[in-house]
Amino acid sequence: MRNFLIFLFSLVLLPLQGVSQGLKVLVSIPPQKEWVESVGGDKVRVEVLIPQGMDPHTYEITPRKLQEVKGAEVYFYLGSGLEFEVLWLNRIKKINPQLEMVNCSQEIELLRGDPHVWLSLRNAEKSLLVIKETLKRHLPSFSEKIEDNYRIYLQKLKDLDRSITEWTKPYRGRAFMCYHPSLGYFSRDYGLKQIAVEEGHKEPSPKALLKKIEEAKKEKIKVIFLSPFENRKKAERIAKEIKAEIRIIDPLSEAYLLNMENIAKEVIRALQ
Repeated sequence: MRNFLIFLFSLVLLPLQGVSQGLKVLVSIPPQKEWVESVGGDKVRVEVLIPQGMDPHTYEITPRKLQEVKGAEVYFYLGSGLEFEVLWLNRIKKINPQLEMVNCSQEIELLRGDPHVWLSLRNAEKSLLVIKETLKRHLPSFSEKIEDNYRIYLQKLKDLDRSITEWTKPYRGRAFMCYHPSLGYFSRDYGLKQIAVEEGHKEPSPKALLKKIEEAKKEKIKVIFLSPFENRKKAERIAKEIKAEIRIIDPLSEAYLLNMENIAKEVIRALQ
């Protein structure tokens, strides 16, 4: 009798465990986690391949992270030329041949040499649609809930975009400075000009650096934005030359909407 009850209990428990685990999904960077979870809710289980605080341009996946690839059913990759993806996409596919590879940038107009597509709310809207349609195919029983979640999060993206559009109106055409060129799409969205110290992910030549310093002085730059994983000493030398301060912005925060609002406010403060 006891064994029979244990057997019945296991029959009840197994389906519940399957529901709680959800569809296993991979994403490249932390901001994508919020997108997928906002649409999929508790029906998805998201693994981020590039951990918070790591540089996605230089990060090499660890053996432990590679284990997370096994058993995943979908990989939402950025598809914008990020160095990590260029190096690892084919290898990830070999580890898990059944993995569906979904390009989140397929409807986005890419800026040449700029992989930072996620730092645009308008790009995020397009990626969100791709995510929604993919999850509905994999989780047809929950299509209605996925659609509802999608509409709620999409509205949040649109509301914040409208707010930032209004906030930045007085500063159209103005320039701000980043050490790394991470805010190209953000600048395009709101009519601003990004002056980046680095060219791609490389240090500028002495001649190019001198030109950037002259441009920064002409534009009366008072702030240089730096990511948490970048070399502060190099930025400090330039800041001293143009009499600017350094402020940290994190392009890879998992709290995507909150972080985009914070970045916008920091840029506006720098322009005031």
